[in-house]
Amino acid sequence: MKQAKIRLFVEQPLGAGQTVLLDRDQANYLFNVMRLSVGDLVALFNGRDGEFVGEVAEAGKRKGALVCREQTKPLQLPPDLWLCFAPIKKARTDFIVEKATEMGAAVIQPMQTEFTNSERIRRDRLQAHAVEAAEQCGGTYVPEVRDLTRLDRLLADWPEDRQIMFCDEALVGATETLGQAGGEKWAIFIGPEGGFSEPERAKLREIGHAVSLGPRILRADTAAVAALTVWQQHLGDWG
Repeated sequence: MKQAKIRLFVEQPLGAGQTVLLDRDQANYLFNVMRLSVGDLVALFNGRDGEFVGEVAEAGKRKGALVCREQTKPLQLPPDLWLCFAPIKKARTDFIVEKATEMGAAVIQPMQTEFTNSERIRRDRLQAHAVEAAEQCGGTYVPEVRDLTRLDRLLADWPEDRQIMFCDEALVGATETLGQAGGEKWAIFIGPEGGFSEPERAKLREIGHAVSLGPRILRADTAAVAALTVWQQHLGDWG
């Protein structure tokens, strides 16, 4: 049997025998860019039903249809982990969203801090980057990218059962780690290029677990990847 070499995120329900209608952009990608034709296979996922192999039943320039065959992967949920970060330059923010998706964040929460350089984001564009990253990495789940929220408002409504791993740039070279911390619901907080302000750091130290990311100061996008790695190795689904 031929193997599906292309993965595609769709919104429709998936199940054996289910017909999936393609919109114009999806049809253009599959049939004009990737040159697929009737009978070719595509791996489909929607973030809810796992992954199914779909066979091209109709291939047009502006529309098309796939028919689901068998399921190839069950839904694989990531750990209950949020990544809370301050947006930086466009390309680096895109990088953070893509890597957070690949590394198993369930929610991506941009936040406005006192020293955040970017005052606005396009949530829809970042969500599209998360979808593309899930398509590339073989994931069956797409994290939710939330609207930009002020840090003080985020913390004011913070759920009591969700622990915080606060990556404190003031601890460079120190040995503070998660230690014996446990639990299933977590969030990682990464500051902006200028770091958190002193009042912000004080608040996060008060309610969270302050950790060091090593002996060198990391750029914000590098810090996000490093922090996700530390958390996954200690508490996540890598083991």
